[in-house]
Amino acid sequence: MQPRLNEIWVYLSASPLLGLTVTLLAYQLAFAIYRRLGFHPLANPVPIAVALLVSVLVLTGTPYSTYFDGAQFVHFLLGPATVALAVPLYQQRDRIRRMWLPLAVGLAVGVLTAVVSAGLIAWALGASRETVLSLLPKSVTTPIAMGISERIGGLPSLTAVLVIATGMLGAVIARPLLDLVRVPEPGVRGFALGLASHGIGTARAFQVSEEAGAFAGLAMGLAALATAIAVPVLLALAALGG
Repeated sequence: MQPRLNEIWVYLSASPLLGLTVTLLAYQLAFAIYRRLGFHPLANPVPIAVALLVSVLVLTGTPYSTYFDGAQFVHFLLGPATVALAVPLYQQRDRIRRMWLPLAVGLAVGVLTAVVSAGLIAWALGASRETVLSLLPKSVTTPIAMGISERIGGLPSLTAVLVIATGMLGAVIARPLLDLVRVPEPGVRGFALGLASHGIGTARAFQVSEEAGAFAGLAMGLAALATAIAVPVLLALAALGG
């Protein structure tokens, strides 16, 4: 029996199926934990699945390149999954047309606040230049945040960690904070959540209602675009001012 298991492992470790299989199993286990804990934001399946995957790769000595040969299939599906957010968004098109001005103002204020506050706080605490630059796109979805970070001289791997932490924090505090300031409108709540907490916040918004999720998806996409434009401009202005 043992030799047979070893043969199966040797086959899987050399096959693209390894990354795909391990990724799906890790997420299923993480989601089961998430569901068992009542979908508590602190038990978000994304970081749990990442921790499980890292543990498996380290314990088995599997190179990341071998793992990603299979995991890239899941990576590819992120595109269609993101595009699918357009369906509930299309259903809210009339409300979006009516609310375009407050949404635009909220987008501008939210993006500038996220970028400037992160940079100033990190700088005031004595963080290195690379750390400060890595923090600037923390409120944007991971692939775009890592791209921005690499482009401006930050550390993409650090940015990825900060993005996940930001998403989890937003998912945890958004509801009580919005209740505290008395924001009852689902669309507004969703937009705020997607703007501050990208994909994780959007997933949380969809758990509340489809309307909140649609506005969160809109905010996530617009915030990514606006941040990609705003960060280089703000850095250029800071360099001129310095």
